[in-house]
Amino acid sequence: MTSGGAVHAALRRRGLTLEWATLSWNVIGVLVLLGTALTAHSVALGAFGLDSLLEIGASTVVIWELSESSERRQEMGLRIIGLAFAVLALYLAVQSVMALTGNWVAQTSPLGIVWTAVTAVVMFALARGKSITGQALGNPVLIAEARVTVVDACLACVVLLGLVCNAILGWWWADPIAGLVIAGYAVREARHAWSAAS
Repeated sequence: MTSGGAVHAALRRRGLTLEWATLSWNVIGVLVLLGTALTAHSVALGAFGLDSLLEIGASTVVIWELSESSERRQEMGLRIIGLAFAVLALYLAVQSVMALTGNWVAQTSPLGIVWTAVTAVVMFALARGKSITGQALGNPVLIAEARVTVVDACLACVVLLGLVCNAILGWWWADPIAGLVIAGYAVREARHAWSAAS
């Protein structure tokens, strides 16, 4: 194997390692978030749980694509990631509007606060690693999935802010507003991923 081939293989292994780490974290996260969302009646925590499910799907797509990279697989991977963003945006918009119009007050969730804070740090670190690796590989699917991970980290920050404002200030509306902010970002990223696949 040439030195260039060895570097490429090492980068692919690093990309796969980052995706497996993301996948593992989000599998645990879905379980934690489902419990906390049901206990606290939180739209934001429920939305974050759905985002974690989509992140699991996106990581699976990238693992599949990296196992045998081709232009066709990259295009299909980008379209799947774009669709995942669109589904997330739709869910967040509907749930947030329903919560706002129905005065659905979320309860305080200490576990939700801790989990979202730690998740934000972990996801920003994973996103950076994926973006650097994707750029080095010239792999648009890994780069697009790094954006999914950034959305996950941003969603963790917004959910955390909503949970803290609700717990400390009693701002019940901060929870669904957090969902709407991320919905707008998700729409933008869905369009970006879809156009990159064209």
